[in-house]
Amino acid sequence: MRIAIGLAENGAGYVNPNPLVGAVVVKDGKIIGQGYHAEYGKPHAEVNAFSSCTGDPAGASLYVTLEPCCHYGKTPPCVDAIIASRVKEVVVGCLDPNHKVAGKGVGRLEREGVRVVKGVLEHECRKQNEVFFHYMQTQTPFVVMKYAMTTDGKIATSTGQSRWVTGEKAREKVHSDRHRYMGIMVGVGTVLTDDPLLNCRMDGGKDPVRIVCDTNLRTPADSRIARTAKDIRTIIAAAVDDGDAARPLLDAGCEIVSVPKKGSHIDLRALMQILGGMGIDSILLEGGSLVNFSALDAGIVRKVQAYIAPKIFGGANAKTPVGGEGFVEISGCVMLKNTVVRHLGGDILIESEVENNCSQG
Repeated sequence: MRIAIGLAENGAGYVNPNPLVGAVVVKDGKIIGQGYHAEYGKPHAEVNAFSSCTGDPAGASLYVTLEPCCHYGKTPPCVDAIIASRVKEVVVGCLDPNHKVAGKGVGRLEREGVRVVKGVLEHECRKQNEVFFHYMQTQTPFVVMKYAMTTDGKIATSTGQSRWVTGEKAREKVHSDRHRYMGIMVGVGTVLTDDPLLNCRMDGGKDPVRIVCDTNLRTPADSRIARTAKDIRTIIAAAVDDGDAARPLLDAGCEIVSVPKKGSHIDLRALMQILGGMGIDSILLEGGSLVNFSALDAGIVRKVQAYIAPKIFGGANAKTPVGGEGFVEISGCVMLKNTVVRHLGGDILIESEVENNCSQG
C-alpha cells in the first residue's frame, strides 16, 4: 500500500478534480503490475496496473489507495476490469466519498466473490486526497493560504520590497504547489502592486487557473495577468457591472464572474460556491494581508502554509501576513492543528490545518 501511495503522487496536478490513486498487483509474494491515475479523463490506476502486469493477475491481490469506481464517467467502471482480471483479493486504503461510489464499488466486488480488505493505511490515503474528499463533500475548493515572512513576521520591508523573502528551495516548493493545486488566488491589490504572472515555473508543471478578487474591476488591461489570459485561464471576480471596465479585460481573454458583496468587498463564501461549480477543486491563496484576513474571517481557509526566513526586516509599518481588522477576542481567533515543520534550505515551512472552520457547514 505504501508503494501504491507513492505511485499515486505521480498524478498530482494532472488529475484534478479527480483523486490521486495508485495500484499494485501482487502474486505469489511478488509485484507483477503497478500503475496510477496519470491524467484527468485517462485510464484509472487499476486499469494501468493490470496493463503493466508481467504475468496473469488471476488469483493475485490488488492493492489500491482508493475504493474502485463502479460507475461510468470519463472511463468505464474499474470494478469491471477488476472482476475480469480474476484477482482473488482487493485491499483498499479508503472508501470513496463520491456518492456515486461510497461503498458501492466494494459491495459489487464482494457480491462477485472477491475478498475485500478495507482501511489499510487509511489515514495516509485520506490525507493524500484531502482535496478530493473536501471537494466531494462540499463542492467548494480546498483553500491553502500561503505566505512568506521574516523571523520578525514581516512580508515586506517598510518601503514595500518583498523579493525575495525566502530562498530558492522554498520558492521551488511554492511552484510545486502551484502545479498541484488547480487555482491560485490573489486580491487586486497584489496585481496593482506587484504585477505578478502567477504561473508555474516548475519543469513540466501545469499553470494554475488564476483568480483575482477585484470588487470594483480595477485590474489593468495591460497587467501581465491580463496580457497572458489567452494562454493561462484567468478569472476576475467582481461585484460591479461596468461594461467599460470589463470590455478590455474580456477582449484580453479574461473571464469575469459576478459575485455578491459582503460589506465593501466580494463575498468570498459565495465565490467559493461559484468556483466549485466551475470544477475548481483547490486554490492556493497567495494574497496580501487584507485578503488573507478576509479569507480567514470568511472561514474558507482549510490549511495555512507559513514560510519563515531567517531574516529580520523590522519597521512598525512593515506589513504582516494577516492584516485587516483582526480578531478582537482571543476566543474568536483562528486555531490551527496537526502542524508539520519542514526545513527548506535555510527557510522553515510550518504547515497547519485550520481547526475552527465552519464555513462549509
